[in-house]
Amino acid sequence: MPHVTSREFNHDVSAAKRAAKDGPVVITDRGEPSHVLLTYADSQRMTRRAARPSLSEALRMDDDVELEPGRVAFDVRPVDL
Repeated sequence: MPHVTSREFNHDVSAAKRAAKDGPVVITDRGEPSHVLLTYADSQRMTRRAARPSLSEALRMDDDVELEPGRVAFDVRPVDL
């Protein structure tokens, strides 16, 4: 993963943007990683919601589903106190 200092980034944003086309670019501040530059497409791929349905969407039932619950039989016994 390419690294760019904050100073280099501020001096030549276009170069950092070109580098981000090949993958994430780490921007360092005083030698420590502080930010990551991604293309918008990469960001969308990482945070895509369409691939993962929400909980309510996952639990939603289609109208075509028929549910016929069976009867439950209980064994009735006298209570011994």
